[in-house]
Amino acid sequence: MEIKVPVLPESVADATIATWHVKTGEAVSRDQVLVDIETDKVVLEVVAQADGVMGEIVHAEGATVLAEQVIGHLNAGATAAAAAPAAAPVAAAAPAADADEVLTPSVRRMIAEKGLDASKIQGSGKNGRVTKEDVEKFLSGATAAPAAKAAPAVAAPVAVAGDRSQKRVPMTRLRKTIANRLLEAKNSTAMLTTFNEVNMKPIMELRKQYQDVFEKKHGIRLGFMSFYVKAVTEALKRYPEVNAAIDGDDIVYHNFFDVSIAVSTPRGLVTPVLRDCDKMNLAEIEKAIKDLAIKGRDGKLSMDDLMGGNFTITNGGVFGSLMSTPIINPPQSAILGMHKIQDRVMVVDGKMEILPMMYLALSYDHRIIDGKESVGFLVTVKELLEDPTRILLDI
Repeated sequence: MEIKVPVLPESVADATIATWHVKTGEAVSRDQVLVDIETDKVVLEVVAQADGVMGEIVHAEGATVLAEQVIGHLNAGATAAAAAPAAAPVAAAAPAADADEVLTPSVRRMIAEKGLDASKIQGSGKNGRVTKEDVEKFLSGATAAPAAKAAPAVAAPVAVAGDRSQKRVPMTRLRKTIANRLLEAKNSTAMLTTFNEVNMKPIMELRKQYQDVFEKKHGIRLGFMSFYVKAVTEALKRYPEVNAAIDGDDIVYHNFFDVSIAVSTPRGLVTPVLRDCDKMNLAEIEKAIKDLAIKGRDGKLSMDDLMGGNFTITNGGVFGSLMSTPIINPPQSAILGMHKIQDRVMVVDGKMEILPMMYLALSYDHRIIDGKESVGFLVTVKELLEDPTRILLDI
């Protein structure tokens, strides 16, 4: 059976083989994940269509592939013992193959970092493939050579190099996409950032009072993000320019409220979308955010989860950020940055009080949003957060 690259979304031209989870000759079961294929936005899993034994791997990790391209073969119905003799001729012919074809990206990087000659390293893996253990064994063998044969002048730079080492790692496809989109945002928008601050004490007291009852009824904890989303949704209704986007010479006004939530994943920052936020209550928002966060952590986000979005919320406060200037997520026109909640001395009615304060930062495209709208939008978010009853009463 041929193992093929899945059909890629229209906006994705090609993909990269990220990780093979099986080796040639290894027994696999139906629906077992064979390989992870990384696109610009998501990681696609290719699973076994039947029980059998992994055959030839046509394209190794790091290779660029196209939709429906054959990347390997599966011997359906075979067993590992029966497939072993068939694999022997391949292994025998492997040493004649070009060295680069039997090196995985991680091993290739390791050899490059150490400045070694791959042709001198004997491979012990499948089909004569050089493994990390082979490289380490080669290094230990080279280190064991008599020290007397090494010139004293050569030994000194080696010691210095050990203290001043560096590592070169190729950028992932997602990281390249993030880099390109950030540059696009900086170069193609008239981006400006305005700031304000919000007293979080009312929301914190509300959460403290109803946290247990809320969790018991809805099965999820009441966080801050649901309040942020509801406040932003109401502010977007009042300032439609912030919920709009520039398309060529036209301005597209959206009559729906899809909010992107910036989520940090092991692969990088992604912005899955909460759709129709105006129709969701606090519990539904919290559940939706939790589901997207789990998908992002496990690499399960789909293209549908990431497509669209009219406005983005990013919460750098979870990492301790006190203030920042977030970058717009094109083609959106604005992004709201939330930050660390920190006790500060504030003057209230002529008296000093210690209050939990948080800075808000709204970055916006000045081509479509004027200063009046940007400040008004941010003040609306501030007022709604400082009086969360207005969110519940929709006033």
